[in-house]
Amino acid sequence: MTYQTINPYTGKTVKTFPNHTDQEVEQFLTAGYALYQSDWARPENMGARLDCLNRLAEIMETRKDEIARIITVDMGKRLAESYSEVTSCVDISRYYAEHAAEFLQPKPYPNPLGQAQLGYYPIGIVMAVEPWNFPLYQLVRVAVPAIAAGNSVMIKHASNVPQCAQLMEDLFKEAGIPEGGYRNLFVSFEQIGKIIADDRVQGVALTGSEGAGSSVAEQAGAKLKKATMELGGNDVFVVLDDADIHKAAQAAVSGRLANAGQVCTASKRYVVQKKVAEEFTRLVTEAFKQQVMGDPLDEATTLAPLSSAGAKKHLQEQLDKAIAAGAKVLCGNQPAEGNFFTPTLITQIGRNNPAYFEEFFGPVAQLYVVDNDDEVVKLANDSHYGLAGIIFSADVARAKSLAARIETGMVFINRSSDSVAPLPFGGVKRSGFGRELSDLGIKEFVNQKLVVVGD
Repeated sequence: MTYQTINPYTGKTVKTFPNHTDQEVEQFLTAGYALYQSDWARPENMGARLDCLNRLAEIMETRKDEIARIITVDMGKRLAESYSEVTSCVDISRYYAEHAAEFLQPKPYPNPLGQAQLGYYPIGIVMAVEPWNFPLYQLVRVAVPAIAAGNSVMIKHASNVPQCAQLMEDLFKEAGIPEGGYRNLFVSFEQIGKIIADDRVQGVALTGSEGAGSSVAEQAGAKLKKATMELGGNDVFVVLDDADIHKAAQAAVSGRLANAGQVCTASKRYVVQKKVAEEFTRLVTEAFKQQVMGDPLDEATTLAPLSSAGAKKHLQEQLDKAIAAGAKVLCGNQPAEGNFFTPTLITQIGRNNPAYFEEFFGPVAQLYVVDNDDEVVKLANDSHYGLAGIIFSADVARAKSLAARIETGMVFINRSSDSVAPLPFGGVKRSGFGRELSDLGIKEFVNQKLVVVGD
């Protein structure tokens, strides 16, 4: 596996990194496990870890211009989106620096056996496999709570964002984390399997595709390792007949085109009730046609390129198959230079069309027109995925009732989906299991140890 930055906008190779050897990986494992066994990892020394997280936030905030440009060059998103990603990383680091002690406070359990309390302790090394679409945010939201809890973290990042991968390790070191606390890995898939099998590794996290999650979850399960999987999504964007159509259409466009559509919680399936479908479609197609494709470092650009030539090729192949199976193109699907992909809206997608169940990771949206609320729920739940969803309606009680019936881990009403530190993030079905962020995220990779003292 070659770890190499190829600028998605220019197509030029920026930098290539050498892979780590098995001997280096063993050194990293040794250092990580030694730190886990040291005073650093004990609950009474949490203050030192939280100070490190505060320093990380300060460093990232101070160097946000430099960091944002590295993100854009590595994976191609617009500079404004890169700035937003840095801000999210700062917020997560500060959030856990401020709240981790509260979340991990021992909890008393009244019982007939004696005095009992549940304490939260680290488990060892957490091995994470992370994707390229949010190349720093994905690392921070796994590493920061795990480190706050006292674990050591090793991360294998996507091969096309190695500058971000190395940068994150450098930032943690600058923040004062001891040797072994956080380590970036430039390794092969074979090496990942060996690392997961190592007894010093007791937690496995992955954010990525369904295929990658299935493979890593299988390896973790075979060794009985605790795992969390944050995988794909085919999120619905529901527009009920009483919705503010202009507000809904605006959110639908941004929810599909942000990060060039390369977001697991992007609004991929527009499910619109018949009464408002025509107006909604008109507004969305007009907005799609007005997007400006260009240099992601240019403020005038509204749509960035896809992350790679391979990503564009795969997306076009999916779209071609959908059209061949009967889908109708309402706008888009026009030739574009480089790694750009024109925003596309398709409809008339039957259940026998492969697009019906697939995740399109790019600026392609699907439109379904339905008659009533029951049809909304039926279509929303007829999916292999269950990550998030959005509902627009003037009647919040009605929207909440639908939200309760939709099989997802998250639902947002009258606003775009988002991910912030205080709220748990995760899904059901093939969208994975476990939760990240909030108080739930920090408790995924801890030993919830019960201690009972008899009378």
